[in-house]
Amino acid sequence: MPTMGIPVAEQWWRPFRGIGAAEVYFVDLSPHAVREASASAWLNEQELARADRYLYPGPRRRYILLRAAVRSLLCDRLSCDNAELTFESAEHGKPFAVVRGTPADIHFNMSDSGNGGLIAVTPEGRIGIDLEERTENRDLAGLAETVFGQEEQAALAAADGRDRVERFYRLWTYKEALLKALGTGLYLDVSGFQVPAAILSGEACAVFRFPHMPDVRWWIEDIGTEDFAAAIAHEMAEESEPDTLGSAGAGRAGV
Repeated sequence: MPTMGIPVAEQWWRPFRGIGAAEVYFVDLSPHAVREASASAWLNEQELARADRYLYPGPRRRYILLRAAVRSLLCDRLSCDNAELTFESAEHGKPFAVVRGTPADIHFNMSDSGNGGLIAVTPEGRIGIDLEERTENRDLAGLAETVFGQEEQAALAAADGRDRVERFYRLWTYKEALLKALGTGLYLDVSGFQVPAAILSGEACAVFRFPHMPDVRWWIEDIGTEDFAAAIAHEMAEESEPDTLGSAGAGRAGV
């Protein structure tokens, strides 16, 4: 396995956004034989075996390119060789980095859809990120009834046409990012909490609290572009600035 980072000129990812202490990178997951070969060399035996289990080349390619990008970014941040970096999983499957047998003091999350991916890295606070290609070939109304609360469903129903698609994916990515940050996956009922009222009113960012853990604050922000919908959720430090969004910013999560 490589012992030094992939040269900048050969990287298939680039800085995308800085949000507080977090850095977000966009990853190009489109077909590219040279990049795929380079990426494969960064994966360990277990990761290569997982890649081989994908039935179709698209998902296999995206997994290899995204995983290698995560490895290179973390090696740079942690000043370690790739061979010294491994991954373990928390109780509900969220991965964390381990260097020379010791859990690393870093948090990361990744997401991909289509030929694009995002990686979020931060030295402090749990973090989650979600990216989705917008498509109308889904039962948006049916999905909304399953994953959205009443106020979120009402906000979606108030939109028409393309605006409805945009709003659906905006709400969807917020909630996915929050679930991924918390690290419980589907063990937490996604319809059991709602995004803050400020978000439903059109704000791009807000402070959020889960109803079952009101003392923990999360910063959520829309980071989508014309090409994809995306959102980030980052746990806020206890000593950070108090809420500036008032009761709306505190969230409607079961309040």
